[in-house]
Amino acid sequence: MEPSTIPKNPAPASAGRGVSRIREDAALTFDDVLLAPRHSLTHPKDVSTVTRFTRGLTLNVPLVSAAMDTVTESEMAIAMARAGGIGVLHKNMSIDRQAAEVDRVKRSESGMILKPYTLPESATLREASSLMAKFRISGVPIVNGDDKLVGIITNRDLQFERSLDRPVGEAMTREGLITAPEGTTLEQAERLMGKHRIEKLPVIDTQGRLIGLITVKDILKRLQYPQAAKDKHGRLLVAAAIGAAGNFLDRAKALVDAGVDALVVDTAHGHSQGVLDATAKVREAFPHVQLISGNIATREAAAALVARGVDGVKVGVGPGSICTTRVVTGVGVPQLTAVMDAIEGAGDVPVIADGGIKYSGDIVKALAAGAHSVQMGSMLAGTEESPGESLLLEGRRFKMIRGMGSLSAMQDGSADRYFQEGEMSARKFVPEGIEGRVPYKGPVSDVLYQMIGGLRSGMGYVGCATIDALRTEATFVKITSAGLRESHPHDVTITREAPNYSV
Repeated sequence: MEPSTIPKNPAPASAGRGVSRIREDAALTFDDVLLAPRHSLTHPKDVSTVTRFTRGLTLNVPLVSAAMDTVTESEMAIAMARAGGIGVLHKNMSIDRQAAEVDRVKRSESGMILKPYTLPESATLREASSLMAKFRISGVPIVNGDDKLVGIITNRDLQFERSLDRPVGEAMTREGLITAPEGTTLEQAERLMGKHRIEKLPVIDTQGRLIGLITVKDILKRLQYPQAAKDKHGRLLVAAAIGAAGNFLDRAKALVDAGVDALVVDTAHGHSQGVLDATAKVREAFPHVQLISGNIATREAAAALVARGVDGVKVGVGPGSICTTRVVTGVGVPQLTAVMDAIEGAGDVPVIADGGIKYSGDIVKALAAGAHSVQMGSMLAGTEESPGESLLLEGRRFKMIRGMGSLSAMQDGSADRYFQEGEMSARKFVPEGIEGRVPYKGPVSDVLYQMIGGLRSGMGYVGCATIDALRTEATFVKITSAGLRESHPHDVTITREAPNYSV
């Protein structure tokens, strides 16, 4: 069944003089339509928001944070994954730092930490203290040259130490270590840790070699964030952006080595030959990693990326609030139509609608148009977890946001996204984005709660119990500018702002 009743086939182009090359049907965006309510047996609290991010990755909510340097670093990616979505780490940083950001997300919680940080007995207490402070951990297993566990040092062991130059072997707990054998389940580990009142449980093989570490924090996080999007090892999911020029393959390798779950070839024009070639090279070099590429806005572009082996297609040319691509270049497709066209070319490959989201209702519309997930930037830029600069203005708190096509972002490393990586002077850049500020919104979990709540309510109104049902069964109606005005609060003065609506 088609995702919508709105016509979306382009009129055939003609080379004849005087014959129009304009599509007969108007291209539409979110404000041009509403979803028609239907008879429903579906209660909002009972719907499933599980969806596919790529061919091989599943999310518990269809929300993605954008690869912008004022939106997504490890703190945002951790929060997104805990809520059931995923964050895409931006690439305006060194390769080593971006890989470290991936590592931080993957280590933030685990079913079992597969490669825990360790120290030899000869390391000093100062080194142990530094390691714990750097990675925000409270203890370190101590191993010998054969990786056999010989002890453990914790913050409690260091509290009253006066000589931090002593070797850890003199202060660590050596006798009576409680360990678990390989294959121990989290439930078994929880009982063992409760029985012995310990917070860290080393896991060893039959030769006594350390192969993992289970912590009480990870068990508590599993209970605190039951919807978290995780890999098969119980670690949070994370994606990371790479470019299509320069050392993009080196960056991709470092990210894969760090444990990234998906690579995103992140450009402004995913249907350019250079991006298609780069996508094919990434697929050839890393055949088992989940690969997303974009951005695109047509059926043909989606098909071209799928032919290069991608596992996800990112759609959106110029819909973002901080993007000026459409007015600077005259190019773009309104986002609703772009998504509808792209899904025809993508086949069974998941589509990510990137940009143009202002309200939770736009998320519902994007998914009803056929997208599997929705990527957002400005909606999340004002939250506590975003890396944007905070500022106070006339007593109100704001956070800075900039498009990756803005002058400052291009100077900091995103010029290749807009195919301007060869320019040496900022005066030669032709920006396709702006810099601005957005109101501070508090923790991102509060924002996501409202978005997911709006999505659930929308699914209830149209009688769709799953995201796939929403994608294929919901029906749109076109509206006029009068209909849009009627949709918003009108003829009143708002005296108390709602958490999910602003003008």
